[in-house]
Amino acid sequence: MSKSNSAVEAVIFDWAGTVVDYGSRAPASAFVEVFRRFDVAISVEEARGPMGSEKRAHVAALLADPGIAKRFEAAHGHAPTDTDIDAIYQAFIPLQIETLASHADLIPGVAETAAWLRERGVKIAGNTGYNSEMSAVNERLAASQGYRPDICVAANDVPRGRPAPDMALKCALDLGVGTVRGCVKVDDTIPGILEGMNAGMWTVGVSVSGNEVGLSRQEWEALPKDQQKQRRAAAIRRLAEAGADYVIDSVADLPAVIEKINRRLAADGRP
Repeated sequence: MSKSNSAVEAVIFDWAGTVVDYGSRAPASAFVEVFRRFDVAISVEEARGPMGSEKRAHVAALLADPGIAKRFEAAHGHAPTDTDIDAIYQAFIPLQIETLASHADLIPGVAETAAWLRERGVKIAGNTGYNSEMSAVNERLAASQGYRPDICVAANDVPRGRPAPDMALKCALDLGVGTVRGCVKVDDTIPGILEGMNAGMWTVGVSVSGNEVGLSRQEWEALPKDQQKQRRAAAIRRLAEAGADYVIDSVADLPAVIEKINRRLAADGRP
């Protein structure tokens, strides 16, 4: 191992809602728009349902929803087929790429947390439900703001997307870590938490800045405190019920969790 059994070796971050795009708005808005172009109205809440999944699988999951499938059939005269899934996904790709640039700001605290990790010799990876072309846009725009993971893995770089462990395990292999128990998966989506769990890693859910709350930073800060409390609690509950070992508001809160994990690793060595 490159580090002691009693210390975290690597952190694998999701992208949208975790390190960039406060509220994970780029993919949600792109799904609403691409379905509109196919004459099917879906809500932002519906679009967010499968968030974190590989994006063709996300389209398939949306079309499998009985309400959306009914709307699709009303518009097209037949139930959704694999051909329809492919057509919507192909239309989604350029739309999503176009949308990313306007939702690329680093979430506050990400650069500081990345620096804190590097000072301690912790490796950093990024992975995502985006394909490699979409991920490359995020990587380029994040680098211009000072955030550069050591490696990045996209959904089409592996045989299976989330919740399968393939992306997280490829990150661990590419980083050269000694054991998955020294890895931490940080994600704002349930499929991303399940990915980390299935890989045997520690998992940290991101509540406020991510998909579960789904608001921009400005929208979140404008909410009355009682509404913030309710929405935070609901997000924490969903991520915890999915199996997250810890849940934080945003990546700014991660260093304290890493220290807790290091203490647990020193005590018993496993998630």
